[in-house]
Amino acid sequence: MRMYLSSYRLGHHVDRLFALVDEPRRVSVIANALDFIPDEARERYEATVYSPLSELSELGATPEYLDLRRYFGNPSALEQALKQVDLVWVLGGNAFLLRRAMRQSGFDDIMRKMLHDDNIVYGGFSAGAVVAASTLRGIDLMDDPDQLASGYDPAVVWDGLDLVDFSVVPHYRSNHDEAEAAENAVSFFEAKGLPFRAIRDGDAVLVEGNVVSLLSDQHDRESMS
Repeated sequence: MRMYLSSYRLGHHVDRLFALVDEPRRVSVIANALDFIPDEARERYEATVYSPLSELSELGATPEYLDLRRYFGNPSALEQALKQVDLVWVLGGNAFLLRRAMRQSGFDDIMRKMLHDDNIVYGGFSAGAVVAASTLRGIDLMDDPDQLASGYDPAVVWDGLDLVDFSVVPHYRSNHDEAEAAENAVSFFEAKGLPFRAIRDGDAVLVEGNVVSLLSDQHDRESMS
């Protein structure tokens, strides 16, 4: 299993992400966590502020968007699409909306199998990172569980992908709008005695087989298992 779970965008350790990814580094970029935002606003933001496609292209990858909504109720077609890429890069936004998209398309089951068979790398930031946990309990202090978009099942999916045995709290003590919410989430996990890893913007959690490590500017690489 190969994963790179970042707090914000690619983080400061993109070399470690790309070390996981086989050539030719074909990337499916999944932006469904942003589906509650109108298309025009998203396109304007990408054109004027930040484009994940441009960032990945400049680093030598070949990225394309993969919209999970196109595969709602058709997991076999999604599986064939995912077999054509080396990395999925899952953007931030609303973790609960993203989790719905993964459930309705069958992405969750497909990704678990492909990671188990070591046929793909999973990467993501913010919402794309937190869904890797076994549960989204506590993340509702950061994201609205009832956030919806057209075509989405209103039922809240509380279970995560169960790829790591701890919750991820992004934007911890960072210059980010959700930094205060991240503190609240950390307090929740501490009070409940639940395993978690709070990461600052720039940091990432790296998974290589059974080894889970923290990549951080705050201190040297630290083994977590």
